[in-house]
Amino acid sequence: MHLALTHFPIVGTIVGIGVLIYGFISKNNTVKNVALGTFALMALLTIPVFLTGEGAEETVEHLPGVSENIIEEHQELAELAIWVMGFLGLIALVGLYSSIKKMPFSRTLMPIILIVSLGTFGLFAKVGNLGGQIRHTEIRANAGNTQSEMGNDNESRERGHDDDDDDD
Repeated sequence: MHLALTHFPIVGTIVGIGVLIYGFISKNNTVKNVALGTFALMALLTIPVFLTGEGAEETVEHLPGVSENIIEEHQELAELAIWVMGFLGLIALVGLYSSIKKMPFSRTLMPIILIVSLGTFGLFAKVGNLGGQIRHTEIRANAGNTQSEMGNDNESRERGHDDDDDDD
């Protein structure tokens, strides 16, 4: 389930950013409101993605080639990301409400939401990249892990213990 849902917050956020930018360019509040609704929906969809992560970890953690270090890094960054996405969803709802009610601070809030959404997307892109590295060893070297680090992790698993047990 985790793998099926995990792409929604990333793709949905970038779609929301595009719609919001188009709303700014076209000066169309309805389009901006659609973007805000998209951000709120992505925040809600992030909850099951996060909640299914533990089960996904249990499924893959003992498979050959799976790096416990990458799982841990992915998990820690995901914990931060869900709070950031929650914040984006919350300010998007405030922005949507203020836009519908034509409150004066709505115009000020929209650029702030754009900036937060860009940061949220960047964070989720990093979380997604780390998640991909868990099973896709071919992208690890591109993300900063060396072949020797991958080899050490795999060799350690084959010997039946973690890197923490090594006398390096």
